Amino acid sequence: MSSDHGRVINFGAGPSALPLSVLEEAQKGLLNFQGTGMGVAEISHRSKEFQAFLSDFEANIRTQLDVPPTHRILFTQGGGTAQFSAVVLNLLARYRLLRPDAAPADTVLDYVVTGSWSKKAADEARRLGGATVRTVVDARVYSKDGKSFDNVPPHAEFAFSADPALIYYCENETVDGVEFSHDPQSPAAFPFHLLPRDTLVPLVADYSSSFMCRPIPHLADHAVIYAGAQKNIGPAGLTILIVREDCIVDVDAAAKLGATPVPLILSYKTLADSGSLYNTPSVFAIYMAGLVLERMRQNGGLPYYEEVNRRKAKKVYAAIHEGEQKGVFRRKVQQGSESWMNAVFEVLGEGAEKKFLDGAEKRGMKGLKGHRSVGGIRVSLYNAITEEEVDKLIAYMTEFMAEATPEASA
Repeated sequence: MSSDHGRVINFGAGPSALPLSVLEEAQKGLLNFQGTGMGVAEISHRSKEFQAFLSDFEANIRTQLDVPPTHRILFTQGGGTAQFSAVVLNLLARYRLLRPDAAPADTVLDYVVTGSWSKKAADEARRLGGATVRTVVDARVYSKDGKSFDNVPPHAEFAFSADPALIYYCENETVDGVEFSHDPQSPAAFPFHLLPRDTLVPLVADYSSSFMCRPIPHLADHAVIYAGAQKNIGPAGLTILIVREDCIVDVDAAAKLGATPVPLILSYKTLADSGSLYNTPSVFAIYMAGLVLERMRQNGGLPYYEEVNRRKAKKVYAAIHEGEQKGVFRRKVQQGSESWMNAVFEVLGEGAEKKFLDGAEKRGMKGLKGHRSVGGIRVSLYNAITEEEVDKLIAYMTEFMAEATPEASA
């Protein structure tokens, strides 16, 4: 167990680890935010101090991600799950304004299904109605067992509609450990080159599990990017949106033309017009995330974190591969489609998984149990997890392998 406040290493998938220095700084802000004499959880969201903090936070995101002026940065609540609905309703409103005579049967929503979260997003779109939900590609078809999410399908299998109201994909599937590669030469990269030849393609991406871990490829080509903060940059309660200006539409005008009415709190125009302050935002979550972003800037920004995260993932997957060779571990994701942020694998043998988890906890490492829907082990390597902490996990994995290998116990 760490000597720093009795803390352990938290490999949990979210809410996930936060930097100790940020937690210590937040303690001060909880008592007295920027000399106001009030804690950040007590201060008005319309105070000049908080609005200045919010503005700086937005600027930090824009600068570090190189967000172009064509896109707005918005802050809301409800997590990625709320955006399953919001992106559909807002982009159907946009489509109605562009094509007022289009019937629901002729309005298409394209979904790339590569894991549990993109499947849930597509299911929600079907539940809402108002359009035909079409699966561009389903990764389960190309899995080893024909039913698991363990790969990014070949580019040749992607077939986008000619004029969709939206195209949705999830960049990193937290539950399943599948991720679109950021290497444009990789066969597991998102096939941007196959998108409809329209300068304003309604491309939507869920970046919740990898937001701010490295640059976002083709960011300017996206209509909407959203991310729950509770993976890489803050506590639960904050959702960050990057929305192209043409997708911030008058949803009431669209409703008069037959589009589904959009609750005001889900309307991107409501958020944009109010500076993300239509109602009381998640003040403390914004504060924490703002501190994290400032720390990132001071450490060198995304180039620094991209390199560190690459090394962390490389070390973990090398250990998994070694365990496979020794018959101790088994990877759950096909090579080339693995996530930097969420490495998943199985521990082979009766009772072996429990033994692995118990041993990790005794060594001060928690949060390694896989998602309840898929089981196994999940190692989440978010920004706050240091390379030193990863090295401790690797040392334990090596020790576990030595004890479990038949030759070692003979």
